[in-house]
Amino acid sequence: MTIQQVLLLLLLWMWLPHPCHTEMLFRRTPDLRPKSFGGRASGNDGKTIHRQKRGWMWNQFFLLEEYTGSDYQYVGKLHSDQDKGDGSLKYILSGDGAGTLFIIDEKTGDIHATRRIDREEKAFYTLRAQAINRRTLRPVEPESEFVIKIHDINDNEPTFPEEIYTASVPEMSVVGTSVVQVTATDADDPSYGNSARIIYSILQGQPYFSVEPETGIIRTALPNMNRENREQYQVVIQAKDMGGQMGGLSGTTTVNITLTDVNDNPPRFPQSTIHLRIPESSPVGTAIGSVKATDADTGKNAEVEYRIIDGDGTDMFDIVTQKDTQEGIITVRKPLDYETRRLYTLKVEAENTHVDPRFYYLGPFKDTTIVKISVEDVDEPPVFSRSSYLFEVHEDIELGTIIGTVMARDPDSASSPIRFSLDRHTDLDRIFNIHSGNGSIYTSKPLDREISQWHNLSVIAAEINNPKDTTRVPVYVRILDVNDNAPQFAVFYDTFVCENARAGQLIQTISAVDKDDPLGGQKFFFSLAAVNPNFTVQDNEDNTARILTRRNGFSRHEISTYLLPVVISDNDYPIQSSTGTLTIRVCACDSRGNMQSCSAEALLLPAGLSTGALVAILLCIIILLVIVVLFAALKRQRKKEPLILSKEDIRDNIVSYNDEGGGEEDTQAFDIGTLRNPAAIEDKKLRRDILPETLFVPRRTPSAPDNTDVRDFINQRLKEHDTDPSAPPYDSLATYAYEGNDSIAESLSSLESGTTEGDQNYDYLREWGPRFNKLAEMYGGGESDKDTS
Repeated sequence: MTIQQVLLLLLLWMWLPHPCHTEMLFRRTPDLRPKSFGGRASGNDGKTIHRQKRGWMWNQFFLLEEYTGSDYQYVGKLHSDQDKGDGSLKYILSGDGAGTLFIIDEKTGDIHATRRIDREEKAFYTLRAQAINRRTLRPVEPESEFVIKIHDINDNEPTFPEEIYTASVPEMSVVGTSVVQVTATDADDPSYGNSARIIYSILQGQPYFSVEPETGIIRTALPNMNRENREQYQVVIQAKDMGGQMGGLSGTTTVNITLTDVNDNPPRFPQSTIHLRIPESSPVGTAIGSVKATDADTGKNAEVEYRIIDGDGTDMFDIVTQKDTQEGIITVRKPLDYETRRLYTLKVEAENTHVDPRFYYLGPFKDTTIVKISVEDVDEPPVFSRSSYLFEVHEDIELGTIIGTVMARDPDSASSPIRFSLDRHTDLDRIFNIHSGNGSIYTSKPLDREISQWHNLSVIAAEINNPKDTTRVPVYVRILDVNDNAPQFAVFYDTFVCENARAGQLIQTISAVDKDDPLGGQKFFFSLAAVNPNFTVQDNEDNTARILTRRNGFSRHEISTYLLPVVISDNDYPIQSSTGTLTIRVCACDSRGNMQSCSAEALLLPAGLSTGALVAILLCIIILLVIVVLFAALKRQRKKEPLILSKEDIRDNIVSYNDEGGGEEDTQAFDIGTLRNPAAIEDKKLRRDILPETLFVPRRTPSAPDNTDVRDFINQRLKEHDTDPSAPPYDSLATYAYEGNDSIAESLSSLESGTTEGDQNYDYLREWGPRFNKLAEMYGGGESDKDTS
């Protein structure tokens, strides 16, 4: 039977009435109203209640999706047995899609779908139907619920969740090895027909892979697929519904399959023999060259481990596997010597580190090659007989003593002579020297173990024919001890004895130190340089000694300090000793022996001031200091009285002096007689008002005549001083605070005079002698002018 015949029968079946089927598809909602029953019953009001018969007549029940007609699609018909066809009943539809997707004819009860319905959006719709009286609007049937189920058609093709899948499978896998599973989905109803039944097939990728039709599992179809031949494969899978029959819908996806590597290829050296060269001067650890075996595999399957398995240079060379490049690096293990051996042969093996047991039959997974290493000759520097030297010498040896000898040779066949020298950076004090020809090291300065116990020297050996090729060797010189230092006190001892000390009382424990370091350890002996009536020394035989008193009672008034010489000696050879002096003070102590005072003058001092008295004294001192500071500040602020009261012409000003001058007898002031007679100047007499920078011998100037005018005299002297290079280049102002006394002219000041200038009589100036003639002329002339006027 074809699909078209099945659909035709289904449509005919839907148009036939199915009363029994209606009852199965619809379930009625509970009726909350009081129901009437068939039969008689007494109510509360005594009336008889009759049960009313009801019944629905249904005529719809399935609806095909994706209807393509131009009219509304008929769904079905609702009908009540109460409907007499007079239009008194009204059918009402509610629920999913009522009024929009589904509409009902209120008079006939016919239901139609207004648009195309997709089952994949919604498979069924639940609606409620009710019939009411148009006039009373009262229901004649209780509300009933029914379902419109959408029948599926094959309108959806299978789809894959991914457009492209990526998968991998190991190479050399057996046939049927699972690679990956792809699954397609179909939105059609799987419970109705074959619309959602999917069958898988392979469109591309044969004959390498296959797919299971029902599950979509992709498997290998060929054995021993080799990744080294082909690594990538692209497989196209088709999913078709309707069980794969003709007319079904289909979808495809692409699967990219990669063959992963397995270790199925052994390593191989490209050459059977490899030649390398290296200079003989190459140090240990130098890389000579590399070898590499190729492996067609990748990743860890291509990892190779190199080793030297045979040859005559297995102890001279090493090989190290370089993980990132998979190369074998050959390095020098021991120093090479061209004169000893010039050619080495090694057998090197390369082996896979990760071997798969499944492919043992393809092995062995290793390979070998021969490596020949040629040693090249170079001009080598000298070689010392030892890598280092250690010499021991006593510190008391004489200058020029040989402490040891270093030996070196030229390893080349020419065997050039060697010259030795000391690196002076390792012997800055030039304590040692070396014989350049035979390498003997001797002392050039005295040794002292107490200053430096070790000397680390560096000896340089160079070929005479090629001084640039040098070799160094460390030489360690240990200075052995000789007992050449005497023991001394370990520390400075501040020793005291109480005045009330008793005989045999311990006042000090002493110890000693020695710069020497004897093999048997330090051992010191303590004794007195002479018998002492006051103190004695008792040796404790543990490098310490006790100082004890020999009598009772000491007085610091009689003797305040005792000096006690103590002899300290060691037990090494030759014996060394020294004398140390202890200073012992006599002090006053309390009953427990605690020192209180060691000064004899302390007894004469008062008991001391109390704290309050000290505070009072301190306050008085502070107050006095404040008063002095204030007095000094006030004195600085006091203004000095100006000598000139006005800046006008000096002839109109009054110059006031604090004290009167002494006239001619004032020898401390400026003597005008000196101006007239420069010969009266004392030799080397310096000015007292200034401090000259340089001392010059005073110039001898001719004396002026007595009748020379003072103004002319001063101008003459001024001219001489201007031309005198020994005169100071500055002016000075001599200020005299005291004029002297016993002047025959008495005071010249008129400050204390009660008369005015016009009342003064200056005739007496002429009687004072020639020194006052000019003054008399000045004042006398004024009077004459005044009288004349």
